[in-house]
Amino acid sequence: MSAPLVLAVPKGRILGELRPILASVGIEPEAAFDDKNARQLHFDTNVEGLSIIRVRAFDVATFVAFGAAHLGIAGNDVLLEFDYPELYAPVDLGIGVCRISIAEPKDREKATSLTSHVRIATKYPNITSRFFAQRGLQAECIKLNGAMELAPSLGLAPRIVDLVSTGGTLKANGLEEVEVLHHVTSRLIVNRAAYKTQAAQVAPWVERFRAAVKHAA
Repeated sequence: MSAPLVLAVPKGRILGELRPILASVGIEPEAAFDDKNARQLHFDTNVEGLSIIRVRAFDVATFVAFGAAHLGIAGNDVLLEFDYPELYAPVDLGIGVCRISIAEPKDREKATSLTSHVRIATKYPNITSRFFAQRGLQAECIKLNGAMELAPSLGLAPRIVDLVSTGGTLKANGLEEVEVLHHVTSRLIVNRAAYKTQAAQVAPWVERFRAAVKHAA
C-alpha cells in the first residue's frame, strides 16, 4: 500500500482564492478546516490517502522540499527566495497575484540616493541581494518578518523590498512603489523525489490542478 500524501497550503488570504481550485480538483477538507476557532493544523479530506496541513506561507516550500509534505501551494516569491532544488513547480495557479517591489518615502529629499552600498529592510534578503548584485550594488539586508513600512520613517533603512498588492499600505505609510523586482502568483509545487517514487499518486494530482486552471481560464 502506498504511503499517504500530504498537501501543504498557506494560511491567510490566499485560502479564499484556493478553495474553488481545491473543489475543482475534488479535494474537500474536513469541516474543521474552515472553523476559525479550530487550532489543529493537520486535516483529513474526502480523498482517501490525502491530508492537508495549513502552515505559514513562507513555510510551505520548506515542508515540501524536505519531504514532510508531498505537494504544496506556494507563491513564486517564496520559491525565488529559498530556491530549493528539491522542488518542482509544474502549475501556475494564477491566484495570489501581487508583486515584489522596492518602495521608498514619497519625499524624495529624505530618500537616500543609490550608491554602491544600499540598506534595505525586507523579508526577502536573497531575492534583494541578487537583484542589486546584478546592478553591481551591495545590498545590506535587514531581515524583518512584518511592519516593513515602518523602516524608512524610523531610520532603520531608507528603502524596503516587500510584497505589494494594491499599494494601499505603502500609501498609508508615506511610501511609494518605485520598481518591481518580480511579479508573483501561487504555484502548485511538488517534492521532486516524491514525484519520482510515488508517481502513480502524485502525477494525477498535477494533471488535475493543470486541468482546473485551464478550465477556469
